[in-house]
Amino acid sequence: MDRTEIFKRVDHTLLTQTATWAEIKQICDDAIAYGVASVCVPPSYVKRVKEYVKDKMAVCTVIGFPNGYQTTEVKVFETKDAINNGADEIDMVINIGWVKDREYGKVTDEIRQIKAACGNRILKVIIETCLLTEEEKIRMCQAVTEAGADFIKTSTGFSTKGATFEDVALFAKYVGENVKIKAAGGIASFDDAERFIELGADRLGTSRIIKLAKNQEATGY
Repeated sequence: MDRTEIFKRVDHTLLTQTATWAEIKQICDDAIAYGVASVCVPPSYVKRVKEYVKDKMAVCTVIGFPNGYQTTEVKVFETKDAINNGADEIDMVINIGWVKDREYGKVTDEIRQIKAACGNRILKVIIETCLLTEEEKIRMCQAVTEAGADFIKTSTGFSTKGATFEDVALFAKYVGENVKIKAAGGIASFDDAERFIELGADRLGTSRIIKLAKNQEATGY
């Protein structure tokens, strides 16, 4: 697969707690140079990033990140605030405790409310696969589909493991036809990226692919 085709699917990401404006600006410059799908940054940088990149690329941010246990009202507020600041895409984290309690309806309703706050902007739902059983993953495929979200996403990159080939294959089997897949966290090579795409991933959340393209050490998300 041509690397340009891989770059088009990348959400170039920097979400570390220590991220500075100089580092955020650099990933924006790299994202524009390599023609990626979006740049994914912390909410506090969204306004400044949007002013910097203007219409050159989509700006993505995270909601309820990384643990997902904020109240629905807080997540909805975060979403509206991010959009007011210029966010084009939203990546939200589900309430994993609700999943463990089998409160699948509450998870679905929360996703639906956040999608309503997004309007026509893209909503990606992070289910943190490394913390879920296979049954729970399948249930979340159903919840994301029923709630009308645009993407299901594997991971925050802040838990015990990132995306796996098995999870992306499972998503492809169980999500609805209108739901796309984002593999995120631990994508360490172009071969891995290509394999995730072959399995059905339409987006790749990573900071490593551009580093590899620049012949830098591939560390991080």
